[in-house]
Amino acid sequence: MASEKTEELYRRLLQMGYPKDFCAQVSYRNLNTDYTAGRMLGYLSREKKPRLEDLVDEMLAILEDRRRLVQKKEAEQAQAAISYMYQNGLNG
Repeated sequence: MASEKTEELYRRLLQMGYPKDFCAQVSYRNLNTDYTAGRMLGYLSREKKPRLEDLVDEMLAILEDRRRLVQKKEAEQAQAAISYMYQNGLNG
């Protein structure tokens, strides 16, 4: 089930005149979280009618930012586990 933001993004893209299949790919397959859909909605509020290529570039940039954020959180969790081991030993 798609999030509310994902549904909003899909409808917005359709209203802007993009092909239905394209709208579904962007919304339901790629930007299917509130965070990513919200970012794209923000982009669309600043741009009047971006070309398909520009919209895809923005989508890829949003996905890359999300990937970096996930990696950062994973590294922080790993560092916290290592710090805990240093402070409490392996049996702590």
